[in-house]
Amino acid sequence: MTVKLSQKQIGQRITELRKTKGLSQEDLAKSVEISRSSLTQIELGNRSVDILELQKLSLILEFSLDNFMSKEFSASQEMVVGKEEKKTKKEEERISVPTLQVNKFKNVLLYILERCAGKPNVGETVLYKLLYFADFNYYELYEEHLTGAKYRKLPYGPVPQKLDVIIGQMIEKGQLQRVKTEYHGYPQTRYLPLEKADLTKLRASEKEIIDRVIEQMSDWSAAMLSNYSHGDKPWKASKEGEEINYELVFYRRPPYSIRVYEEDEQD
Repeated sequence: MTVKLSQKQIGQRITELRKTKGLSQEDLAKSVEISRSSLTQIELGNRSVDILELQKLSLILEFSLDNFMSKEFSASQEMVVGKEEKKTKKEEERISVPTLQVNKFKNVLLYILERCAGKPNVGETVLYKLLYFADFNYYELYEEHLTGAKYRKLPYGPVPQKLDVIIGQMIEKGQLQRVKTEYHGYPQTRYLPLEKADLTKLRASEKEIIDRVIEQMSDWSAAMLSNYSHGDKPWKASKEGEEINYELVFYRRPPYSIRVYEEDEQD
């Protein structure tokens, strides 16, 4: 049965189809002959799709317009032509990203601490922001999740969820040590690595992004880094206490954006 879809529903369905096909936003935007930022706005439900664009999308993503507009639409079913085939629950879950990769997150945390734990300014607040910018910068550049961690918007900036649980596990296993101290007269919680990160778990591209973040921001004070994070589009566009959407990185502009978009080149 055909239903009237909102812009947000259309965007969500296009996103699911694109990810199911394994296409990046950049690849799909080029095929449809629109800008990357226009596709981002479509997927977020902030821009409508005209009929010509929808027809191009149907050809590239291989979906039927009737099925796309139906109440029973399923991105996984669109991938099967002329066959009745059901996706397993595990396969369907790949669409609902981010998914926390606990082992990867632990190694990223250990690597950052190896590089920065000796700096007196690197307490919890600075550590949270270094993790955030590593995760979101990587997603902006590669459209893939580094750790898959989810971040929530709180008054002092983005904070990774489930971090207390992970850190607790690492302390129990003797991988980390928690230290309570003072910095410029204020209480500070610090973490010291008791083992080295397994760098075989990190790609060269992942390590490069983490290194850039460390080199740029690890000497900043907690107040400076918190204030800087408040200017980042994903944080600004999110509501207090809610999860920050990774897709918002494609609205970034300098100095936060780490890639050049077509609109920037034309300015």
